[in-house]
Amino acid sequence: MSSIAITLPDGSERSLKTGSTAADLAADIGPGLAKAALVATINGEQRDLDVPLADGDSVGLITDSSDDGLEVLRHSTSHVLAQAVLALWPGSTFAIGPAIDDGFYYDFDLPGGQTFTDDDLERIDAKMREIIGADQPFIRGEVPADEGMALFEGHKYKQAIIERVTSPDAALDAEMASEVDAAGTVSFYRNSDDFIDLCRGPHVPSTGRLGHFKLMKVAGAYWRGNEKEPMLQRIYGTAWSNKKELKQHLHRLEEAAKRDHRKLANELDLVSWPNELGPGLAVWHPKGALVRKLMEDYSRDRHEHGGYHFAYTPHIAKAALWETSGHLDFYADGMYPPMELDGATYYPKPMNCPFHVMIYKSDQRSYRDLPLRIFELGTVYRYELSGAIHGLLRSRGFTQDDSHIFATREMLEDELASLLDFVLSVLRAFGFEDFQAKLSTRPPEKAVGDDEIWDMATEGLRAALEKAGLDYIVDEGGGAFYGPKIDVDVKDAIGRAWQLSTIQADFNLPERFELEYVANDGERKRPVMIHRALFGSVERFFGVLLEHYAGAFPVWLAPMQVQVLPVAEAHDAFADTVTARLRGLGYRAETIAATDPLGKRVRAGKSNKIPYVLVVGDDDAANDTVGVNARGQDVERDVSFETFAARLANDVETHA
Repeated sequence: MSSIAITLPDGSERSLKTGSTAADLAADIGPGLAKAALVATINGEQRDLDVPLADGDSVGLITDSSDDGLEVLRHSTSHVLAQAVLALWPGSTFAIGPAIDDGFYYDFDLPGGQTFTDDDLERIDAKMREIIGADQPFIRGEVPADEGMALFEGHKYKQAIIERVTSPDAALDAEMASEVDAAGTVSFYRNSDDFIDLCRGPHVPSTGRLGHFKLMKVAGAYWRGNEKEPMLQRIYGTAWSNKKELKQHLHRLEEAAKRDHRKLANELDLVSWPNELGPGLAVWHPKGALVRKLMEDYSRDRHEHGGYHFAYTPHIAKAALWETSGHLDFYADGMYPPMELDGATYYPKPMNCPFHVMIYKSDQRSYRDLPLRIFELGTVYRYELSGAIHGLLRSRGFTQDDSHIFATREMLEDELASLLDFVLSVLRAFGFEDFQAKLSTRPPEKAVGDDEIWDMATEGLRAALEKAGLDYIVDEGGGAFYGPKIDVDVKDAIGRAWQLSTIQADFNLPERFELEYVANDGERKRPVMIHRALFGSVERFFGVLLEHYAGAFPVWLAPMQVQVLPVAEAHDAFADTVTARLRGLGYRAETIAATDPLGKRVRAGKSNKIPYVLVVGDDDAANDTVGVNARGQDVERDVSFETFAARLANDVETHA
């Protein structure tokens, strides 16, 4: 056969010479694609561009403009990082180096207990650019596992990976199995005579295709994530397809550092984390607590008018409750230790759902009672690993705006659509407009519930997304064993995505707790349960808001909405009058007396991110006007009090 037929992703065919590679296919299509292509998908599997093609292959080409292409580019850059470190520190060894979100890392063990410094990152960067400049090809090889052990003589972590994944317990280490196939063949990549790495690939054709990267930091990391294993040194980096994208990412990181909610919480006197309390436990200062109260008040008001019933439940419960719910089977590691009291075992609650089930079970229910929507701002406690704790975004004690809806199967689709509308309207009220959703469907392993209810719930969630006009992706098989779900991400002011809201169908707890309702035909039937977290947690949502607004909360949420500054001591009385009138209208206002120079007081107001700083002097006292320094806007003079009050009212009412 002198030629082969290749099928492209659009269904068209292309004829190539026998023995042609994926790189030849890219060149045949056009010089632009030949330059941009990094790897290929051949019959659904990612492969290197130099792999020969066979007649009838289905082939797609992956460029650095795609997510898959960026992952390959970042993984390839991690290999160059490892090559540079091993060259600069003879006798060092390396563990794993995957691509991660926005970048990559590699773990190292340096000889003699040496540690990396910031200056070392500059040396490593220079060495990496030397390797990239040499345009070394990535060449794949395969050997039996025993030869692989010899190939990586002196590199104990690589040998440990080979040993572990080829042992009878290989399934326990599936995350490390990417370098060794089911037959025990070790795959590796060599990109010089001096460097070889254990890897399944694929990789970019050569190191010259890389270069838009930056090494970010050094951190400690236990081998295999186990604190009983050796501590390694991890170098993190970021890599992008071009200089512009790298620059934009670094700018986003700078902005994120400025917006770090922990930094802002301290600067604005909102929240703190005293060592005396323990990791992951916060105290709310008066100004932060006021913002939290406003958030919760808004949530309560929306739920009260949305057909929900309020509930309050204890912070602990007997072990029997968690045994019935199944939490002690699948969530025990995330729970705080038990307490032995009065001959019984109690646990702090990690979730509110079993308590709401108890409310449902407290009385016989009829189809006329459904849907029953229960809402609680319920505080829970989860034993997060200390390394995972991150301010308000990942805490050990937090309050969920938890809702559980009990409905009939027939009500399910309408209820899911209503829930999603409710979620989106509340998120929009807090200033979010850019949403991305994920629909997670039935997992391939055993799941509770019959096919009919799974199909009904999944299609109900899909219909809700379609009706809302929401962009979404489908995570096939990614649902929990007890039901499909929707996760809603929001994008903040600098383009970061935050997963906040969840709508989760549950066919498990109604079975475990034997929930029933009397249907209109008199039969007893099982209700469907829906979990719905809107904020996710009050703490996390507050942290996201704080970073989204960089501490400059919108007027309706600002702990102090207006500061009134007299020009001099002679204007204190009029300033106090303006403040009193604003307070009488229900606004949060205070006078900052003329004990410091006016400029210093104005700067302090801006530093504290006060939405409106009013300056009043002689003319204002005579004409009942104010000078308006609105946050981020030009100064206005001689604004009547009534005009300003109307503007303030509009800001609050519209959540501007």
